[in-house]
Amino acid sequence: MCAIKVSYEINPHRRRFLGTAAMTIAAVPFVLGLSVSAEESLPAGGDEGAMPDLDGAIGWLNSAPLSRKSLRGRVVFVDFWTYTCINSIRPLPYLRNWAAKYKDAGLVLIGAHTPEFSFEHEPMNVQNAVRNLNVTFPVAIDSNYRIWQSFNNEAWPAQYLVDAKGRIRYHHFGEGDYGEIERVIKELLEENGATGLTFDATSVSAVGIEAAPDWTDGRSPETYIGYRQAQNFASPEKVRKNSVEMYSAPARPR
Repeated sequence: MCAIKVSYEINPHRRRFLGTAAMTIAAVPFVLGLSVSAEESLPAGGDEGAMPDLDGAIGWLNSAPLSRKSLRGRVVFVDFWTYTCINSIRPLPYLRNWAAKYKDAGLVLIGAHTPEFSFEHEPMNVQNAVRNLNVTFPVAIDSNYRIWQSFNNEAWPAQYLVDAKGRIRYHHFGEGDYGEIERVIKELLEENGATGLTFDATSVSAVGIEAAPDWTDGRSPETYIGYRQAQNFASPEKVRKNSVEMYSAPARPR
């Protein structure tokens, strides 16, 4: 995870990745996003307290504003994501599937879009990304980090499952564990009276930027092109900050 400065400091080590990296170019300038896995979760049955309200959003996409009160009686899935993070993008096929598959059983899936970079604060940029990524479930635009802070969240992506009584029962950080997450969704829906749910785990076949990583063939580690966080700069030219410069490839990569 990359450090970003807001009114408080987000832990620069929280988007930690356990596994081998496979390099993927993210769809933003200046950033090379890496596909790596971070899996950490709290088992269902635990209780992390009441779900915070969602009134910190500066706007909503695909939905009228939602609140803790309006969601009472429904199982709620909150996914913290940001549209330039490859690790936030690759789970989207599962999120879309779950949002549609379990909607009638009482699930409401919400994407809390909390920015990592300055241009991600702009609502129009978020709106364009939501459209281009075919995100059709409700999205809270959390550009001021108020929802992030209220959940005490520290990672992209992060998933929180809230039961029908408004209690946070499960959280998970990072990609993966889709079968386990879906199992908890079903468990909480059944607690709330849903019937007829199948026990088959969702299987998706994604392509392009949403395709699953190949953990057996990891190569380059995560890096940034921007000078603030870049490491192992190897071009023979010196870095020139805040100006246009032509850089040549090094004789040998580092």
